[in-house]
Amino acid sequence: MYRSLFPSDLFAELDRLQREVHGAFDVSPSIRGLGRGGYPALNVGTTASSIEIYAFAPGLEPASIDVNLDRGVLTIAGERKSREVSPASDERLSLHIEERFYGRFRRVISLPDDIAPDGVQAEYRDGILHVTVKRRESAQPKRVEIH
Repeated sequence: MYRSLFPSDLFAELDRLQREVHGAFDVSPSIRGLGRGGYPALNVGTTASSIEIYAFAPGLEPASIDVNLDRGVLTIAGERKSREVSPASDERLSLHIEERFYGRFRRVISLPDDIAPDGVQAEYRDGILHVTVKRRESAQPKRVEIH
């Protein structure tokens, strides 16, 4: 989507801003968490044997990310340090848009009751945190043979 740095129509810009603010608060809560927003962006899916969570967080050190599982709630937290050029570091720079996130973050995901708390693995590679939460063996589908 193309957006001018300098709006020529103030009312059109106010209308766009109102839609963005309304969209930020128009969320659909579900048992799995909120459907949009937040940093890092998440993809959450399931398989028969696990729950797969992908957090898209480029530019982090793996040691700066905390992944915790407590009573069926998975928390991903950490801090992204600012290493970018900012107005404070360059007096000649006049910043108009700053979309890159930096600062502390925390995402919380409610998991179903059939997880195995000891079966959690996390890996961070190429800016993507991949967390796998295994399901209990008793919760996995089984084929019953007919005799």
